[in-house]
Amino acid sequence: MSEIEQVTNEVGALSEKDRLAKTNALIAYGLMVIGFFFLIPGIIGGIWAMVKKEDALGSIFEDHYSNMIRVFWWSIFYAVIGLILAFVYVGYLILIVAGIWAIYRIVKGLARLTSNKAYKA
Repeated sequence: MSEIEQVTNEVGALSEKDRLAKTNALIAYGLMVIGFFFLIPGIIGGIWAMVKKEDALGSIFEDHYSNMIRVFWWSIFYAVIGLILAFVYVGYLILIVAGIWAIYRIVKGLARLTSNKAYKA
């Protein structure tokens, strides 16, 4: 292996813990994306993020789990409020704004995750 290839492999290499955290985050993000079309996978994605967060502690992807959990719980909160208020039509606006916010956070997270970057960095 040439010297340039060795340096490239060492700089771009992730530890085993980072690789596992990234894989679990990709699974959770993917399930949350599918959850926009089918409810159950989104719930599973949120639960997956909560269960796997402890495994990601100390990795560069740790804050992705906080993001996913935050999106999961706030989405549920705004969905309930939006559905309750839908009969006065303001609920639809709440649902639309909350959906756009969730899409933004998930797409941003996926973009940073696939670039091997922390969510907030």
